Amino acid sequence: MSVEAYDAIDVIRAKRDGGEVPEPALRWMVDAYTRGYVSDAQMASFAMAVFQRGMQRDEIRVLTDAMIASGERMSFASLGKKTVDKHSTGGVGDKITLPLAPLVAVFGVAVPQLSGRGLGHTGGTLDKLESIPGWRAALSNEEMFAQMQGDVGAVICAAGSGLAPADKKLYALRDVTGTVEAIPLIASSIMSKKIAEGTDALVLDVKFGSGAFMQDIDRARELAQTMVALGTDSGVATTALLTDMNVPLGLAIGNANEVRESVEILAGGGPADVRELTLALAREMLALAGHPDADVEGALDDGRAMDVWKAMIRAQDGDPDAALPTARETHVVTAPADGVVTRMDALPFGISAWRLGAGRARAEDKVVHAAGIDLHAKPGDHVTAGQPLFTLSAEDEARFPRALEALDGAWSIGDTAPEKGPLVRERITA
Repeated sequence: MSVEAYDAIDVIRAKRDGGEVPEPALRWMVDAYTRGYVSDAQMASFAMAVFQRGMQRDEIRVLTDAMIASGERMSFASLGKKTVDKHSTGGVGDKITLPLAPLVAVFGVAVPQLSGRGLGHTGGTLDKLESIPGWRAALSNEEMFAQMQGDVGAVICAAGSGLAPADKKLYALRDVTGTVEAIPLIASSIMSKKIAEGTDALVLDVKFGSGAFMQDIDRARELAQTMVALGTDSGVATTALLTDMNVPLGLAIGNANEVRESVEILAGGGPADVRELTLALAREMLALAGHPDADVEGALDDGRAMDVWKAMIRAQDGDPDAALPTARETHVVTAPADGVVTRMDALPFGISAWRLGAGRARAEDKVVHAAGIDLHAKPGDHVTAGQPLFTLSAEDEARFPRALEALDGAWSIGDTAPEKGPLVRERITA
């Protein structure tokens, strides 16, 4: 029987008492947890100590590196072209990955967009794309490389189980122990997967506001700075945009309806905020990939991005021209009076869409692709009494009462248009 180099209790105590965990001990803790020597209870205790006491920049770097070392590392060096990825911390109506990946690929840059599924009020990119008949999320490494090397240039797919398995185990534990919001743990979770993926460059969309993971802008900024530092320290060119998630992004919240809205963006139309953020993130990604002067507006408006989208969907066995699912039941909420929409809080709308079936309460739940909410007005829009404000869609009308309950007090109509801040609040670099 081998003798362990460290004791989990000593590591927990060091962090509990506000100390810095030595690098070898921290690496051991991650490795011992991954192989099952350190128990869930011990790691939960350590996660809570991190939540309460924080970590130094070097500790976060070591934690991230140890999680990367728990699995495989990919390399895209053989592609012969720059790779650039984007990660969003998640929000309500955030479908930006769908139009963004093909738009960036127009310019000869490879986009390896390894994405996830939704849990709770924030939607998952893979759930949205699975609304498309035939489309599949699971690709082999060979299929992924072939898609990026060829004419398509972009891939949106599920991350393989071999990337940062320590993170997968720790994430599930954080989810049930009230330690999800710890910045060192969020940053190391996101960045361990992105660095292990092997991309040359990474742009982070870090959201703040009612529908975001980090509601406070200062906490969102701290998270962005921490992740940019981790990427930079690991040799990945990394920048971040701080973006506003107080109001749902775009007009569609769900799965199939968000795919429809993404296609509108690729056709040169769609809601102004979705287009604005798609273009802003594309410029950031292309600048890091060596194309600072790329005409991203032109590529959206002349159909080139749409061509890549269709090729990308077909390459993963989807039919980009097939009809998307529509719900059996709808419920329209109308304006009670004339006035201006003054408020639409993102979080309640996300929870409402989730209750309609667009999201999942547990990882094993199936989403209802046709379920969701379509907004007909946003803050600042003038409405008249009886005018539709938003439509709820579900497969079963029994879902409407609880979905409507989530929206009690979530929106308001007044006399004066609200002050509107910029969608992209700050740009954060190393």
